Parts: sequence; structure tokens; C-alpha cells
Amino acid sequence: MEALQNNTTREVTPYQPTTDWGAGQNLSFRCMQTALALPIDRVREIIEYGQVTTVPMMPGYVRGVLNLRGNVVPVIDLAFRFGGKPTEVGRRTCIIILELPIGKTSQLAGLIVDAVDEVLDIEQSQIEPPPEFGTGISTQFILGMARQENGFLIILNAEALFSEDELQRMHEPLGVENVLKD
Repeated sequence: MEALQNNTTREVTPYQPTTDWGAGQNLSFRCMQTALALPIDRVREIIEYGQVTTVPMMPGYVRGVLNLRGNVVPVIDLAFRFGGKPTEVGRRTCIIILELPIGKTSQLAGLIVDAVDEVLDIEQSQIEPPPEFGTGISTQFILGMARQENGFLIILNAEALFSEDELQRMHEPLGVENVLKD
């Protein structure tokens, strides 16, 4: 198990938050009928929804883990994480694989979303700071709001989707001593 865990980590440059609110290249996607985006520098790949193995004693929004070329990758249901209903898997449902920092290493994590749209170049002038309320998503998860022709695109803070404690727990081997820790 330790060998598998080592395959999912590597040295990365820690994310340095800025006041750009998500300007630059972003992957746009949909979840809960909402247009969302993630900075492309945290997206490793996009995969078709496949076999996710349930892991006992995890928060409800953690669907389980998947095997990604020999790496154990935890997968969360983004809609359920935001307080919505669990995602119903459809033809366009996919998993966005993120690479998130943990200290000097990184952890792969998957997000179940309804559909992926495209990579967008978002200019700083298109972005407003996160609103205090009214988006249906906790402001802790939002980097900024990009103006689009047909409304706004919510740019998410990838690191805020998982607490540091959750990332650390996912990074640890899933032995009995760690499952019983809670």
C-alpha cells in the first residue's frame, strides 16, 4: 500500500494565492446546472466516469477511490460537497483529476462533475471578487466571478474544496489504525 501511496505524490511548488481572482486559463464545467471553472494549473486530466470503489467511514461527499494507472485517487462528488443532491451519473458525467499541494508534495484528487465544457482564457478585467452571498455555493470555495455573455462563471478555489486535514488523511495509507482514528 505504501508503494501505491508514493505513486500519487511528487514535489510541487506550493500554490501562492493572489488577488487576480482566477484570471488566466480556466477549465469550465457544469455542476448542479451551474457554470463553474477551475484554474488549469491545478487540473491534471479529465477522465470518463468509471469504477469508483467505496471507502467506509469517509464523509458523505467522498464517493470513494479510483485506480488511475496504479495510483489510488480519492474522488468527491462536487454537487454533494456543495450541499446538493449526489450527482446522477449520465452520459457526460466525468471526473476532473486535480493535483493539490500538501506541504512539499501533492495529492491527486478527483471531482465528479456533470460535464466539462472548454478551456477559457479569462482576463482580469472580466473578473469580479467573490460575492458575500447569493451564489448557492459557500464563498470559501470561490476565487472570483467571471463575467460571460450569458451570466457569470464561478471560478473555484481548488485547494478550498478539501481541507488540509482531509488531504492529509487521503494521503495516509488506509490501514485500520487510520480508519479508526476518528
